[in-house]
Amino acid sequence: MRGRSNSGVRLDGYGRLVQQTILRHQDAVTGLLPASADHRDAWVRDNVYSVLAVWGLGLAYRKNADRDEDKAKAYELEQSVVKLMRGLLQCMMRQVDKVEAFKYSQSTRDCLHAKYNTHTCATVVGDHEWGHLQLDATSLYLLMLAQMTASGLHIIHSLDEVNFIQNLVFYIEAAYKTADFGIWERGDKTNQGITELNASSVGMAKAALEALDELDLFGAKGGPQSVIRVLSDEVQHCQSILHSMLPRASTSKEVDASVLSVISYPAFAVEDSELVEITKQEIITKLQGRYGCCRFLRDGYRTPKEDPNRPYYEPAELKLFENIECEWPLFWTYLIIDGLFSGNMEQVQEYREALEGVLIKGKNGVRLLPELYSVPPDKVDEEYRNPHTVDRIPMGKLPLMWGQSLYILGCLMAEGFLAPGEIDPLNRRFATVPKPDVVVQGERKGPVPNPCTGTLPVRNLGGWLWAGGSGRWWSQISALVAGCLMGCSSFCWPLWHPGGPERELCACSSPSAVCILAETEGIKAVLRKEGIDVETVADVYPIRVQPARILSHIYARLGRNKQMCLTGRPYRHMGVLGTSKLYNIRKNIFTFTPQFIDQQQFYLALDNKMIVEMLRTDLSYLCSRWRMTGRPTITFPISQTMLDETGSSVHPAVLATLRKLQDGYFGGARIQTGKLSEFLTTSCRTHLSFMDPGPEGKVFANGYELGIGSFEELDPEEWLHGLQLAEDADTFDEVAQYLDHLLQRTVPQANLPPTAQRGGLSRFRAAVHTTRDLMSLASKAKDLHVQNVGMYVPSKIFQASQQSVKLLSSPHQHEQEGKSHALHAEMNLPRDEAGNVDCKALVDQLRICPTLQEQADILYMLHILKGPEWHTGLESEPGPTVKELLTELYVRVGATRQWALIRYISGILKKKVEALDEACTDLLSHQKHLTVGLPPEPREKTISAPIPYEELVHLIDEASEKNLSVSILTQVKGWGQRGTSWRGVGCGEQPGGDVPLSLQEIMVYLAMYMRTQPALFAEMFRIRIGLIIQVMATELAHSLRCSAGEATENLMNLSPSDMKSLLFHILSGKEFGVEKSVRSVDSSVTTAISICEVGAVGATKPERAGIVRLKSEIKQQLDKRRQSLTGSKPISLQSGDGDLMSSLSTGHSELLGKGSFSSMLEDQSGKDSRQGQWKRRRRLDGALNRVPMGFYQKVWKILQKCHGLSVEGFVLPSSTTREMTPGEIKFAVHVEAVLNRVPQPEYRQLLVEAILVLTMLVDMEVHTIGGIIAVEKIVHTANDLFYEEQKALGADDDMLERDPTTGICSLLYDSAPSGRFGTMTYLSKSVALYVYEFLPGDGCAMQ
Repeated sequence: MRGRSNSGVRLDGYGRLVQQTILRHQDAVTGLLPASADHRDAWVRDNVYSVLAVWGLGLAYRKNADRDEDKAKAYELEQSVVKLMRGLLQCMMRQVDKVEAFKYSQSTRDCLHAKYNTHTCATVVGDHEWGHLQLDATSLYLLMLAQMTASGLHIIHSLDEVNFIQNLVFYIEAAYKTADFGIWERGDKTNQGITELNASSVGMAKAALEALDELDLFGAKGGPQSVIRVLSDEVQHCQSILHSMLPRASTSKEVDASVLSVISYPAFAVEDSELVEITKQEIITKLQGRYGCCRFLRDGYRTPKEDPNRPYYEPAELKLFENIECEWPLFWTYLIIDGLFSGNMEQVQEYREALEGVLIKGKNGVRLLPELYSVPPDKVDEEYRNPHTVDRIPMGKLPLMWGQSLYILGCLMAEGFLAPGEIDPLNRRFATVPKPDVVVQGERKGPVPNPCTGTLPVRNLGGWLWAGGSGRWWSQISALVAGCLMGCSSFCWPLWHPGGPERELCACSSPSAVCILAETEGIKAVLRKEGIDVETVADVYPIRVQPARILSHIYARLGRNKQMCLTGRPYRHMGVLGTSKLYNIRKNIFTFTPQFIDQQQFYLALDNKMIVEMLRTDLSYLCSRWRMTGRPTITFPISQTMLDETGSSVHPAVLATLRKLQDGYFGGARIQTGKLSEFLTTSCRTHLSFMDPGPEGKVFANGYELGIGSFEELDPEEWLHGLQLAEDADTFDEVAQYLDHLLQRTVPQANLPPTAQRGGLSRFRAAVHTTRDLMSLASKAKDLHVQNVGMYVPSKIFQASQQSVKLLSSPHQHEQEGKSHALHAEMNLPRDEAGNVDCKALVDQLRICPTLQEQADILYMLHILKGPEWHTGLESEPGPTVKELLTELYVRVGATRQWALIRYISGILKKKVEALDEACTDLLSHQKHLTVGLPPEPREKTISAPIPYEELVHLIDEASEKNLSVSILTQVKGWGQRGTSWRGVGCGEQPGGDVPLSLQEIMVYLAMYMRTQPALFAEMFRIRIGLIIQVMATELAHSLRCSAGEATENLMNLSPSDMKSLLFHILSGKEFGVEKSVRSVDSSVTTAISICEVGAVGATKPERAGIVRLKSEIKQQLDKRRQSLTGSKPISLQSGDGDLMSSLSTGHSELLGKGSFSSMLEDQSGKDSRQGQWKRRRRLDGALNRVPMGFYQKVWKILQKCHGLSVEGFVLPSSTTREMTPGEIKFAVHVEAVLNRVPQPEYRQLLVEAILVLTMLVDMEVHTIGGIIAVEKIVHTANDLFYEEQKALGADDDMLERDPTTGICSLLYDSAPSGRFGTMTYLSKSVALYVYEFLPGDGCAMQ
């Protein structure tokens, strides 16, 4: 008999250790492991981690087998792993109904349980009796399922199980926006059942999604039906959110040691090596002790100060746990494995030696890893005084099976029994290695000098070759390799085989492919005239071109299973990564246009400049996020709406973009244009096998086939779930039939008469402006259950109605009654014999309308009176419905680009902004809170967690106080009289200029900037959309030098691209110019406003070119405005081009009055061009909640030396610091909430400056600076000092005019922070006077 080698003997030793500490506890029936002898339940996370040592030992035995018994031992260990993983699978499959419900609700009541009965796989506690929602646990299971399958284990046995795993992918793919209880099952660290977004959950979900993408769960014996599919856009969402969170762990935890599992083994979820190192050092610096690492700061678990009789903590109680948090040796095992993967042997040696010192020897000398080390109760005070000096005692589970497993795994790797690639067969460890970009700018990027340590390798799984990172099949990348051999600039990827040598595979770093298509032959001819040769959609056949929404519907079929009542993937919009691939569906090739081009959803796609901007953004996004084999291919169709008003030439913005695309570069991305057929061999292509014929040769299995009548309504939330198909459907081209039905819509015929040249509805329009008719319409709308009536009412109706509504409780009622009677006398609505409004007569009025606006008003009235489905009888009986006519009118108005009217009709039709709830979620997921409405609370409503669209609408309606003038289409209302403040959204204080602005639109733009330019939102934790809208209107009014009503009307008439540009200038604080022109639309003359950036010379090139043409018109308008407002004589504009544009820019920020947003502009001619700039800056920063870097940490320190800060009567108590640490987002939001009680933004910003001055006292040797410090008193004292000094220097009363609301001098608002007369000078004096008695007596401190 052959003797045992030394390595075999050592392996046997680890085998005994695994048997005694882990496997002897495994249940013989279910395969599950209890948490410990005292905790008999099986936790999902603990089970997966605990079995890793068993899996690793099995791999080690297989590789180092001395004899047949070793191979048998390897098989036995592997089957123990399979048994446990299948036991967990059975536990979760018994809760399949929860998986189905959670996909749609993301609710804690619908989630999978976190622990199960070890012997029966049954649940052990109720849905609400535990913090079950732990997405990291489910994700960890899926990640290790993928890794183990890739290593050769066969865990999944049937297609039903494959479908269940596919639905678990849908369960976790929204982790980036789902708040859960996290790895410690507590959520918020107060342990009061408050969920929060956790970096550990988001990162683990990202890793699981990447690992499962294109994985065959049957291994080498599988086929297309057993392959798991993941949408790349969901992975990138997780990555973006994870990168924005780190090194923070959650809202209440500024650092958490559990993030080690995300930045290193097993997830390797972070691709930025610098961020990985920063996060690791943050954990070591703040959490590491002598026995391990704390879980997080102020963790009270098992500390002597924890009350064992209650599971939760009081907020102020958390301070007691500071410096006595229990230390967990578990985290040193992570750091050991991290060092082994990164090749940092010094780190490995350091932590192995440290770990040996805290292990406890059990029976027979077995080394056990304790759960944690705690401070002895009698040594707590000593530890408070001198942290990390007291000897601690082990407590909790012995061993902690999870930690014991990772300890053994680390030992096996450190002693050479396992290579990193063996426990990471999917090569996730290469996450931080630079990868070749799809787009190369100027020079080639990537690890060219040393390819073998470079990009993601190609992975081998039992004979199948996979491209690492994306999982494309080998046959799909062969064409790409061929392209490299033909001379493309290329990169070498190492080819890794388990247990074998590395080879090299060549992959192109190619430009993005853009295929430009014309929708019709006519458009093709127009493009040919411009020298652009393209194909039509028909020309590219048999390649089929479809809109992105069709791909969403197709993916809704993925993972459906009738037996388990699983409906597949919820309908969600497709991202650019999904639409940039080609798809094989039943031997047909499909390409899908980008989501932003779909005009059926919302009006943003009607703006060609916005389309161009979105295309630029998408190409830039592809450049940085593409990780799949093959290059991305964008299909960009040119439609009729992309032509100019004559239809004979291409819109200038679109034409310029097409030329740039042909040149090869656009938006910083390298582009290649060409025919779609030319890109087939190099483009990324995916085979959607789930669309292949079912058991009977049909696309759809019997239980899920679709009938002709099923396609009449395409509700995205309900469609494709449980529908039936006719039996003879297989006689047609099923795919074509399927897609045709998906595209089916009720296309309105040309029923709406053209607008009349003359005449009108003057009497009708006057008649509707009465209280009686308006309230009658509103009442009828309520009877018809029409929600959000106010969002559809025309602007002039708002004006009259608000006057009338106000007069019900007005003290000046008698004066207003005369006006009401006058309006009532003008009433002449068509009436029938019963005296009711004659709707048929209103329909007749449609034929003589002179404008589209009046047609919209009539249709709105019919919509309210009769409802959207009422048949009008226009031209024929029953005739088109009101909704059909509105839809046709929407198309007509879209062609004229009358944006205010487009927004108005869009509101009536309740068109939803593309992915509004997703936009809201994007903002929230980046740890930002949103508010709608205007301050103060409770009118200003806060959104702190993702909510469904319907709830979002309801919340905005509440924020508008049910006012008819405010709803989902937020109003920028009258600007108030001189001296009054904040006449804004929903105020209803005075009529005039009421035109609806889409808050949805603003939210979408904010989300766009959050994704592309997150730096704009630095140190902003609460985004106040109501204030942002109001600032936009104010800035526009200032730039145009116009009245409030005109500014609001101009704001509503801005195109989406200009609206987005204006928002950018507000967020960035940059100056902007306004171009104003006149155009003829719909037999009338309208004013067009566009926003353009102002450079250092005062104007951009196109502005300078057109400045002469604009001078005369602007001069006349400004002079006329000044005369009407101030009675002054016209002032001649003799300045140069730069001065002229400067006069239009926001550099002059004497806004519509003194100290508020609701006052009138004053003539700034002849004054210093810098006047108003600091007031504007403070107004913008105050409205945007922008504060200096490190501000909140400094506030935390101030609270340590006083009893609290008072802001206008609202106190921020010092006890807050007992609950929260300085770096918590939760603390920053809490401080913001107090500051946001101040409605005036510039005043709020002065308060911030005063607090900054107080922070200078923090570093002084002062024990206390008083009780509750009234910050507003400091500001007012500084204001008095400023007033007295300026008065002494000869300033007159006009210069020192005070804001009537706050009493602060306007000149102080407009003073620079620094300098002799700067605000900080006076605030410093005021602070010194306020806290004088607490300061040291030396002169230096006083100075």
